[in-house]
Amino acid sequence: MRNIVLRFDMRKAPQCTETVSDRYKTAIEMACWADRNTVDVIGLSEHHNTSDGFLSAPLQLAGMMVARTQRVRISVSALLLPLHDPVRLAEDITLLDLIAGGRFTATCGLGYRRVEYDSFGIDWNTRGEVFNEKLAVLVQALKGEEFYVNDGRMKLHPAPVSPVQALITVGGNSKAAARRAARFELLFCPAIDDPDLESAYLNACKERGFKHGFIISPREPATTFISEDPTRCWKDIGEYLMYDAKAYGAWRHPNRRAYAESFADNIDELKKEGKYRVLTPEQALLKIQETGSLHLAPLTGGVSSDYGWKSLRLFEDRVQPYI
Repeated sequence: MRNIVLRFDMRKAPQCTETVSDRYKTAIEMACWADRNTVDVIGLSEHHNTSDGFLSAPLQLAGMMVARTQRVRISVSALLLPLHDPVRLAEDITLLDLIAGGRFTATCGLGYRRVEYDSFGIDWNTRGEVFNEKLAVLVQALKGEEFYVNDGRMKLHPAPVSPVQALITVGGNSKAAARRAARFELLFCPAIDDPDLESAYLNACKERGFKHGFIISPREPATTFISEDPTRCWKDIGEYLMYDAKAYGAWRHPNRRAYAESFADNIDELKKEGKYRVLTPEQALLKIQETGSLHLAPLTGGVSSDYGWKSLRLFEDRVQPYI
């Protein structure tokens, strides 16, 4: 199964001279480009209380992209569920579903930054319980069922058109996350390829009697740019990729496992590590043929819009025709 992803987190290094407004407008135009081409999914992320403008309102950006596209799927991964009001969230997801016609999905995650919990007044120490309570409300609401909240009963009007399993999945990299997905009869999207997580999920589905359990593995994604001259490209944008790697690495948490986490200290190490890569069109095509997957992230870390467009145009002209 092919999985070509266009990913945005809107993080911007200090040396990037483009305005935030212009970069958001560019992201929306790139979503329109994806819709015209063979991109399967546009992926958006969520974080709060950052110094570099990491995307904090993914549902709003998803809505803007949904309104400008017709085919491509829009996915928020991960949506930090404990930081949201589940009723408001259910209403927002419902509207996205009604307009998108089944093209929107959110992967609900626990998160790993205590500062975000503190910013929203959510108890970090009971985050697992908070996640379960809010997920229970969200699932009931998106099923179109009555649910109990704030000492009263409520039901969504209108309700989503898509089944709940198509609207939300559960993310994570622990067996607890795998069991949570099964318990709520949702698909599981781990942050890392791990046979033990897959076994934990499928076993929990069997115990639950959930016959439609399915795991969506990341398949070793890497942040990818396409260039006819990778050496020159690294010289031009390497500082932005290094910034992105270090900024993400600064959030390192003992329980976090994710492909995006880099341990490189310099650009040469970053190249060798392979989590950020610049490929020729021929190399990109080979990667798709080998893995079925390619993750394009044209604005990573503050890379200029012009450079991002060059990468996407090469995909369109030199890779896409041969897929």
